[in-house]
Amino acid sequence: MKEFIKDQRAENESSPMVLQVRGISKRYRMGEVVVNALNKVSMDFYSGELAVLLGASGSGKSTLLNIIGGLDLPSEGSLFFHGLELTAASEKELTAYRRRAIGFVFQFYNLISSLTALENVQLVTDIAENPISPEEALMLVGLENRMNHFPAQLSGGEQQRVAIARALAKRPELLLCDEPTGALDYQTGKIVLDVIDRVNRNLGTTTLVITHNVSIAGMADRVITLRSGEVVEDRRNTRKLSPSELSW
Repeated sequence: MKEFIKDQRAENESSPMVLQVRGISKRYRMGEVVVNALNKVSMDFYSGELAVLLGASGSGKSTLLNIIGGLDLPSEGSLFFHGLELTAASEKELTAYRRRAIGFVFQFYNLISSLTALENVQLVTDIAENPISPEEALMLVGLENRMNHFPAQLSGGEQQRVAIARALAKRPELLLCDEPTGALDYQTGKIVLDVIDRVNRNLGTTTLVITHNVSIAGMADRVITLRSGEVVEDRRNTRKLSPSELSW
């Protein structure tokens, strides 16, 4: 696998293309019923952009994120990461892709309760090739004073920030956030979105956020709307809002 780390943020379509999605479909069989979760979806993602995948529950956005993250394979179509066709990759290559290139942030944190914030992040840095130190990763998300606290001693927003620190500590090129504010209240959600925005701007990490919340789309460079497994709109924001300007 090639080197995945980029040092600088570039400007969207004038930037290198990171990811190509070509005609991706995903079908699930439930007894005699076939469910089309995705239907011939195509899109490109560029270095350093922050994209929001917007849609209601069942629109296919989580399925697409799982395929992009190498957690699932499409029924048909192709996915390319810097020219490497992931849909034709070996399991060893997919494991390397997930390990080196992808940082995941989920709705429910997935922290280990018996480990401190620092130790939860260290789990990733111990196996990464060129990690940020756990201390620096937690400082980047504003938790330098909470490093030695266990998850039960942290608020929901703080736990989510630990999860973001864990994801960014290995310097991923793609940060994939699945409903990162879904379990949080309004004010805490905005704090978490501010952290995601700062990671995108300061580290140049190409960032994909999936959400059903239309207001969150205002902070994106680009908004891709899915409905019933299809892309119904792909647009760029003429004015990108800061998370502090968002309201819902």
